[in-house]
Parts: sequence; structure tokens; C-alpha cells
Amino acid sequence: MSILQHFKMDGGVAVITGGGRGIGRAIALAYAEAGADIVLAARTLADVEAVAEEVRSLGRRALAVTCDVNDSEQREAVISQAREALGRITHLVNNAGGAGPNDPLQLSPERFEEILRFNVTSAYALCQLSVPHMREAGTGNILNITSGAARYAQPQFSAYGSAKAALTQLTRLLAQDFAPLVRVNAIAPGPILTDALNRVLPVDMRKSMETETPLQSLGQPEDIAAAALYLASPASRWVTGKIIEVDGGAESSVWPG
Repeated sequence: MSILQHFKMDGGVAVITGGGRGIGRAIALAYAEAGADIVLAARTLADVEAVAEEVRSLGRRALAVTCDVNDSEQREAVISQAREALGRITHLVNNAGGAGPNDPLQLSPERFEEILRFNVTSAYALCQLSVPHMREAGTGNILNITSGAARYAQPQFSAYGSAKAALTQLTRLLAQDFAPLVRVNAIAPGPILTDALNRVLPVDMRKSMETETPLQSLGQPEDIAAAALYLASPASRWVTGKIIEVDGGAESSVWPG
């Protein structure tokens, strides 16, 4: 068999949260090009519907679903609709998440818990909902999108960094629980130049960040999508519980401040 055949996802059905823009969109298109059908979930229906049309243009089936991953009923609805519409679930990408910088003396414990729920609890819950369907399908793959912030020691990121560190460790632990049928891995991106970031990032700050990155550039969503395809496809059949750092070689935060 050609090595390229190991990167095919024919017959797969992937649920991708935060699938309407940026990294989520790029992963959806990569999976579709590799042969998978795609379920796109995000809070803004217009965004996921637009990506669903792109997936269909690649010859794959696509389902767009409104979902706030913080809402348990909406999480359940995404999984049930995916199973009903596309017949099976073999892949889950927990991409939805995020938080900004925080002052640890100002951020309330309640808001801290909300950030943990958004980044960690939602992923845990979606894994719990998806794995029985993966086992039924006879194969399964979970990909969590964590962050370089999980390992950097930097000021003003106690909430987001802690949440992504928890997601990183959750990845390792669930890999043990769900093996051998379901593999669980994660990607830890560095700064990714999405359209949204590009619109608000000052030119001088971008140049500074590029200079501080060993590979002298910021990442593109497709850089994450390429790693995601490897981790989702048979090419990584002997890989589970691992975190791939896609960050241009940075060993500390390149964000100024």
C-alpha cells in the first residue's frame, strides 16, 4: 500500500466543534479532502453552513448544527443528529474553547470555573457522548485542541493556561481509558494567524512575534489541519495519548508582555 493511502479517512464521520472558522474550518476541509463526512458545530449557524457548503463541494456529506458546547442539551443534540443523519460517528475534534488574559486578583472564581467548563468539561462531556458510537462503529479517534499556553509560564494567563493544561492531561488519561479501540491525542498550537487575528494584530506586534519564533513566521490554520489529519488517519495508528506541539519551535510565549 502507498504511504499516502495511510492518510485517507474514507468512511469516517467527524464531529468538529468550533467548525465555522479558523482552525476548525481548516480541519474540516482537510478531513473532507481525505474522504470523511463532516458534522460542523458552532454557535453561529451561518458560519458552519458556509463551511458545510465547502465540504460538499469536495464531494463529501456535511451537516451544520448550532451548538454552544457549554450547553448540555445542545451537546447531546449534536451527537444524536450526527448519528441520525450520517449513520455513525468515528471522529471527534474538540476545537471550541478559548479565553483571554486575566488578572488573578480580579478574575472571580466563578469566571475561572466558566473558563474551565468551556475548555475542559465540554470536551470531557463530548467524549463521553461520542465514544459509545465509536465503539459501535468499531473504530474511534478523538483530537483535542489545546494550546502552548498549557506549558508556558507567563503572566496574566492563569485561567486559560490552567484550563489548557487540564485538557492536555485529560487527553493522556482518556487515551488510557479508551484504548485500544479509540485513540485520543491533542495538538498544542502556537500563535495561529487566523483571519480574525490578522484583522486586529498590529503590524509591529506581528513582526515582533515572528522574530521571536525560531521558524520566523506565525502559524496558519492549515498547519494545524495537517497535523490533525495525521492524528486522525491510519498513519498514526500506533499513536495515542500524545500532544503534538505545532508552534514554529517556540519554547516560550511569543506574545509581547
